[in-house]
Amino acid sequence: QVQLVNSGGGLVHAGGSLRLSCAASGSIVSINAMGWYRQAPGKQRELVAMSTGDGGTIYADFVKGRFTISRDNAKNTVFLQMNGLKPEDTAVYYCDGDFLIDHDGSTWTGWGQGTQVTVFS
Repeated sequence: QVQLVNSGGGLVHAGGSLRLSCAASGSIVSINAMGWYRQAPGKQRELVAMSTGDGGTIYADFVKGRFTISRDNAKNTVFLQMNGLKPEDTAVYYCDGDFLIDHDGSTWTGWGQGTQVTVFS
């Protein structure tokens, strides 16, 4: 019912910047939350940043001051601006979304396909 399509990512030198975007399409009434997780090889998936339905933001401590999450509600799209990238930021980044899909209160939660971010020193 909802599709999440990631774009952005790639290969960047340490200290560089990348911008990820995630566009949601389908039967969306409103956004409850959209955000980003990441998973490095051999590690568990972890929260990077989240944009909540009331416009609030949540950041993992390891990205505070470096990454910024923003959202375009008209386009159901969330962005992650990543500055000051470090080699330890290397991971597959996944978009996550929770949406109201019907006025009866039905919701949909799911993941995008993931995009690789590689930071080399």
